[in-house]
Amino acid sequence: MKIYVTDLEGVEHELDAVEGWRVMEIIREHGLPIKAECGGACACATCHVYVDETWMDKLTEMKEEEEKMLDEAFDLQENSRLSCQIIMSKELDGLKVTLAQAV
Repeated sequence: MKIYVTDLEGVEHELDAVEGWRVMEIIREHGLPIKAECGGACACATCHVYVDETWMDKLTEMKEEEEKMLDEAFDLQENSRLSCQIIMSKELDGLKVTLAQAV
């Protein structure tokens, strides 16, 4: 499985993805600059990403705690999500996200 991550300079990276891992973990494991300060506990907004519009309908619905944390994110957009709350699955093979500027 793969995910495609566009970094802050606009360069797209093809990353091998592991089913069941959080997208944040995959990004961090490949050495891309994602802070992810809380380690996936949904207690910060430092793993903020923009999900490619074509993938939004394939994601699980955002829970209230993620919405609250996103309120603290910089440059919030309609396609903003916390990558710690996106769990990799076969249905998300090929997922495209863009790293957001950290808080």
